[in-house]
Amino acid sequence: MAEESDLEKTEPATTRRLEKAREEGQVARSRELSTFALLAAGFGVTYANVGSIVDHLKFVMRDAMTFDRGLAFESSRMLPKVGIAIANGALAIGPVIGALYLAAMLAPMALGGWLLTTKPLIPNFGRLDPVKGLGKLFSTNSLVQLLMSMAKCALVGGVATWAILRSEGDVLQLFTEPLHVAMTQGAKLVIGTVGFVVGAMLLLVMADVPWQLYSHAKKLRMTKEEVKREHKESEGDPHIKGKIRAQQRAMARRRMMANVPQADVIVTNPTHFAVALQYSDGEMRAPKVIAKGMDLVAARIREIGAEHHIPTLEAPPLARALFYHVDLNREIPSALYGAVAEVLAWVFQLRRWSTLGGVGAPAPAAPVDLDVPAELDKQGSVA
Repeated sequence: MAEESDLEKTEPATTRRLEKAREEGQVARSRELSTFALLAAGFGVTYANVGSIVDHLKFVMRDAMTFDRGLAFESSRMLPKVGIAIANGALAIGPVIGALYLAAMLAPMALGGWLLTTKPLIPNFGRLDPVKGLGKLFSTNSLVQLLMSMAKCALVGGVATWAILRSEGDVLQLFTEPLHVAMTQGAKLVIGTVGFVVGAMLLLVMADVPWQLYSHAKKLRMTKEEVKREHKESEGDPHIKGKIRAQQRAMARRRMMANVPQADVIVTNPTHFAVALQYSDGEMRAPKVIAKGMDLVAARIREIGAEHHIPTLEAPPLARALFYHVDLNREIPSALYGAVAEVLAWVFQLRRWSTLGGVGAPAPAAPVDLDVPAELDKQGSVA
């Protein structure tokens, strides 16, 4: 019994399974939703622009059905006249065609989102298997689709028939009306009938969309053994773990390097270590480390600092203390307040001197012999 339960697809699809299915073009789709979107878009745009559409169509019909004796003898006037008729026809149906195009593009994305893949185009002779074809033909999904099609025909046909019979008198009256009045009234009757059909289609959409979502999720279900195997492959493989950790370190390093231009000062060893400090008066309780590194990373921090004209101070004990005992984006410990305060005071003096153009006074002297506790000037944790 336990082995049988492991072979039954009772588990929901994992994220990896969903991504793989999506790459293969397997996403939830609802034909009824697409049909409804097309009808609703066409109905909405036509209803909103019925006056303009009727006016343009009137012009086309009047111009096409009016005999102009001059055209029979001047063929050069025919082409411009045809162009005007085409332009008016395009103005009449252009907005509707545009709305239908957008609906056809956006409606499928409502369930499965945007998907562009070429894998479904790759030849797969397994699809030609007659046994599988018969299985799909007599599957539950095919039965539901058949019932849905029958319901759609009955519902849409019934609603359309009811709408037409409801307006039977208005339809017969069109034969007694002038052309321009009959066209306007006829357009309103057609739009009204389509509106009822769109409303009926909404009922089908409300039934079909949940079924398609359920059917898609059921199709991608996995057995417990498949879930275990996938988890082992993705989480247990040491090579994958190593690649993940490497990518995480690379991303963290890129984020750290992006913070270097915001530093107020860079403290160096001078070559082995580099630590970037930032302090905003009134926003921070104490200065914090926004970047740090050793060897090649330290060289890159110094390089970025030089590109952005950030003051650099050679203070080996302070650089080592900050590197070993302060994590990224953390405030410095209270034991280093005095030393860092001297460094920031020098930075502010240097900024003031630079603002004045460096004329009339020598550059401020860099601080030396900073007070760094001996226990912090080595690798380890703060006691």
